[in-house]
Amino acid sequence: MKTSEFKHLLTEHPDHYLQFILPDGGMIPLHAHITEVGRVDKTFLDCGATIRKVSCLCLQSWVADDTDHRLPAGKLVDIIVRAAPILGDDDLEVELEYEDGLISQFPVVSIVSDLNKLIIGLGVKHTDCLAKEICLPPAKDNTDSSCCSGTGCC
Repeated sequence: MKTSEFKHLLTEHPDHYLQFILPDGGMIPLHAHITEVGRVDKTFLDCGATIRKVSCLCLQSWVADDTDHRLPAGKLVDIIVRAAPILGDDDLEVELEYEDGLISQFPVVSIVSDLNKLIIGLGVKHTDCLAKEICLPPAKDNTDSSCCSGTGCC
């Protein structure tokens, strides 16, 4: 979900609390804090030697002992607006960072209003080869079957 749509949906329900649903159906506790709102830029060289850049709006969540804490949607929008100077004008993808044994980032994929909550669905991220046309071996012809023979990626 892009930043513009995310902010719009939060703005429609400013008094609703946020409930984040993990891809496996588990829930981040309702008392989670959003401790950071930031722009994350990643510039990298893929295995085909192409320089690429990806950016996202990253919301860092943190679960504390403060079980009475609730973050209303309107307050999160206010925080995102205050972060505008570092977020820039790009309509970034929104991701949530959450730690439960490991730190993971989940893309925000949906928001549904339910009574006094906004249920925010989180998706999964996957690794991928971005230069398949260069790196994947040609169709098997029963010659050399080593992993990288004949490819341009190794």
